[in-house]
Amino acid sequence: MIQQIEILLPEFQRGFHLITGLVVAELPRLPETGLLHLFLKHTSAGLCINENADPTVLKDFESTFNRLIPENQPFYTHISEGSDDMPAHLKSVMSGTSLVIPVTRSRLNLGTWQGIYLCEFRNHGGRRQVVATIYS
Repeated sequence: MIQQIEILLPEFQRGFHLITGLVVAELPRLPETGLLHLFLKHTSAGLCINENADPTVLKDFESTFNRLIPENQPFYTHISEGSDDMPAHLKSVMSGTSLVIPVTRSRLNLGTWQGIYLCEFRNHGGRRQVVATIYS
C-alpha cells in the first residue's frame, strides 16, 4: 500500500532547521514496516539527516556551505533573483532534495542522534513543501 501527503513547512530563516517533529506530526499512522520517502519541491533548499543533539554542528554546516559556495561570484550568470539565489541552487544540488527513511514498529527508524533537517539556503525562501510518500 502507498499513501501520500504534502506537508507545508513554516518559513525558516537561512540555515539548517530540525524538522523531524514537524514531519512526524503531519504523517498518518505509519505501517509496522515500510519506507518513508520525503521529497522537497524546491530548487534552492535541501533535506538532510544529521546530528540532532549539538547545535554547533548546524552552525558549522552553514559556514562550510557558505565557504564552499560563496555569494557574489563574477562567474555566476543567474543573478536576477538576488545574490543568494544561484548559490542556493548549487547548495541544493550538494545536499539533495529527497530522503528515504526506514519505518520499523510504526516509527521512523532513525539513529539515536539523527534528525531530519530542512536546509534553507535562501535569505527569504518562504514556506517549503515536502511530499511524503509512505510505502508499506
